[in-house]
Amino acid sequence: MSDNGLNGVPVTGDFANGGLSFWYRQIGVPAQRPALPGSRDYDVAIVGGGYTGMWTAYYLKKAQPGLRIAILEREFAGFGASGRNGGWLSAEFAGSRERHAAARGRQAMIDLQHAMFTAVDEVIEVARAEGIDADIRKGGLIHVATNPAQDRRMRSNLAALRTWGFAEQDMRLLTAAELAGRIRIAGALSATYSPHCARIQPAKLALGLARVVSDLGVDLFEGTTVTEILPRTPGRAGRAAAVTDRGTVTAEYVIRATEGFTASIKGQHRQWLPMNSSMIVTEPLPDEVWERIGWQEYELLGDEAHAYCYAQRTADGRIAIGGRGVPYRYGSRTDVRGATQPQTVAALRKILTTLFPAAAEARIQHSWCGVLGVPRDWCSTVHLDHTTGLGWAGGYVGSGVTTTNLAGRTLRDLVLRRDTELTALPWVGRQVRQWEPEPLRWIGVQVIYSLFRAADRRETRMEGTSAYARLANLIAGR
Repeated sequence: MSDNGLNGVPVTGDFANGGLSFWYRQIGVPAQRPALPGSRDYDVAIVGGGYTGMWTAYYLKKAQPGLRIAILEREFAGFGASGRNGGWLSAEFAGSRERHAAARGRQAMIDLQHAMFTAVDEVIEVARAEGIDADIRKGGLIHVATNPAQDRRMRSNLAALRTWGFAEQDMRLLTAAELAGRIRIAGALSATYSPHCARIQPAKLALGLARVVSDLGVDLFEGTTVTEILPRTPGRAGRAAAVTDRGTVTAEYVIRATEGFTASIKGQHRQWLPMNSSMIVTEPLPDEVWERIGWQEYELLGDEAHAYCYAQRTADGRIAIGGRGVPYRYGSRTDVRGATQPQTVAALRKILTTLFPAAAEARIQHSWCGVLGVPRDWCSTVHLDHTTGLGWAGGYVGSGVTTTNLAGRTLRDLVLRRDTELTALPWVGRQVRQWEPEPLRWIGVQVIYSLFRAADRRETRMEGTSAYARLANLIAGR
C-alpha cells in the first residue's frame, strides 16, 4: 500500500490494493464472468452491469420469467458507482422539484417523492427475500449545519420541503442538544433528521444482485465493451442493437444503464457529464472514540456546505467519508480504476477531523473515487421509446442507490407496456439538451466548484448564503 505521509494515508485505489473501493477490499474483487461469445439475439439487452441494469433485469424476469435478457458489462457487475458509492440508501432525489412538476403537475412530483420513500423499504425487502447480506441498517439520515449561514439555509429548505410532501414524520429539525444525543459533531448548530435512509455496504448489494439475476436466468456477460447503441432498422429485422467488441447483440429493446460511463459510447459524449466523487475510510475506531462520538444508531450523515460531504459509520466500526475532490476531468475522462489524488485525500481528512476531532489520530486505510452521471439540468430521468427500441435511466447526480431501484421497476413497466403509477411519474420521458463542447464544459465545471468552495469559506463569516453559491447554481443550471 502506498503512503503520502499524511498519517499513513493510502492514495491508490487499484486492484493491487484489494479492489476499486474499500468495499471491494473488504470482500474481494469477484472473478469475472465469461464475455459475450459472439453475436446473439435477445428480447431485452441492457448495457451496463450496475444497480440500474441489474434492478431492471431483476424486475423484468420476476414479471415475465420467459424473457430472454442479457446484461453487457465492460468490467464486472458493480464495477462503477454501484460498488464505490457512500452507501446511502436514501430517499433523496436529484434535481429541481419545480422542473419535474412542470412536466406533469405538482402532485406528480409529490408522488415521485413518496415513491422514493417506498423504494428505500423495497430494496431492504428484496435484499432480505433474496438472501443478500449488505450490512443494511435503517438508522435514517442527518444533515448538519455548522455555521449560521448553513443553519438559515437548512431551515429554509425544510420549510420548502413541507410543500413537497415532507410531513413532520418524514423530516424534522433537531436542535444542537438533540443532535448531540445522537451524534456529537464539532461546531454543530442544528440538523435535520429523516427516517427514510439506510446504511448499506454497496459492493455487497451489487454482488448479491449479480448472483440473483444470474440465478434467474439473465445472461450476464462481463469483459464485454459496448461501443455503440443503434435504433431499430428494417435491415436488422426491426431490432435495436448494441455493438460490442465481442459481437453485436440485437434485441426488441436496448436499455442504456451506463450512468457516469455514458460518454464512452459513440454519439453519447455530451449526454451526461461524468462527475467525480472521492472517499476515504478510517481504520476501525476504538470503543473510547465511539463513546465520544456517539453515532449508535448508524445514521447516514451529510452537511449543508455547498461542496458537501457524505459519511457513514460502517458495520465494522470505521468512518467512511466522501466529497467531490477533483469534480471533472477534461474531455469527460473517468478515473484510473479508482485512483485518488493526494490533495483530495488530504481535503477529506480535514473534513473528517473538523467534524470529529475524536478521530484525529485515526489512520486512513483506503481511498478511492468513482464517477456519477450529471444531466445538463441536474435532473434524473428514465425513458423508453417504443419506436426506436431504445431506453435509458440515470443522471442520478449522486443519489442513485435508491433511485436505481425505482428506475428498474419503472423500466419494467415501460418495456411491458403497462400504464402504472410508476410510468406516470414526472421523471419518465424527460429529455434535456446536451452539455457544452470542450473546453467550455471543463471551464464551466471548474468555475462552478471554485465558486462553491469560495462560498463555503465566506459563509464561515456571514449569516446568509453567499452570492458566490447563487452564481454557481446559475452557471450550473441547477
